[in-house]
Amino acid sequence: MRLDQLHVPIGPALSDWPAGLILRLTLQGDVVQDVEVDHLPVLPSHPLPFWDEPWLRAAQGEEVTRGSAARRRCAAHLDSAGRLLAVVGWDDVALRCRRLRDEVLWGASREGIGGDLRRMVRRVGRSRPLRWSIAGLGELSADRARAAGLTGPALAADGDAYDRLLMWLSEIERGRAVLDDARPLALDDRIGPRGRLGGPQPPSRGLLDVLPELLTGAEFACARIIVASLDPDLDELALAPVPGAAHA
Repeated sequence: MRLDQLHVPIGPALSDWPAGLILRLTLQGDVVQDVEVDHLPVLPSHPLPFWDEPWLRAAQGEEVTRGSAARRRCAAHLDSAGRLLAVVGWDDVALRCRRLRDEVLWGASREGIGGDLRRMVRRVGRSRPLRWSIAGLGELSADRARAAGLTGPALAADGDAYDRLLMWLSEIERGRAVLDDARPLALDDRIGPRGRLGGPQPPSRGLLDVLPELLTGAEFACARIIVASLDPDLDELALAPVPGAAHA
């Protein structure tokens, strides 16, 4: 029996969803057959994308410390991890990520957040049910990520949604060590939370471009998990001309 196709839009305004992102899915049964990626016009309310601000300010000649850049990166990854954990139903740990994110942004020292951060990372890393629930979703090899122009955690993770979550947590732990570093940010440091800034395209452009490939063939219930594991920041699209919508 051939199932009828169903056209389902997702976004642009959902909880724990990239603001402004629109997915138009074609489903056959509960399986995604085709994907169109679109978004609302990007009209950032801030002069620079919030999560990329330290690196962009440094590129404009302002003095930015390594600690402030590490602080923004850690907070961005905590925000992304919290979103993914909320989507999979880990609400209490998602809330802990968001509290840690706010503490980092408000200036907490590395010692001040160390204990809570280690406990959160340990709980996530030791959970077999969490791993089983998202492992295998959104497989993205390093070669495919590189071909799409990705340069950040999604490239380094070289794997699925679970690997990307672990990569965020790993970068958070590394960044905590330099939260209070007052030395100037290196002039050649242009790696924001989602990848290299100032290149031919903003990092989130590549994250959007790989979505059709990762979502096609996935079950509808898994679509939000895959999107959350990439967590594109649509404010970045204002940094460069944006091509038309992507299609599978």
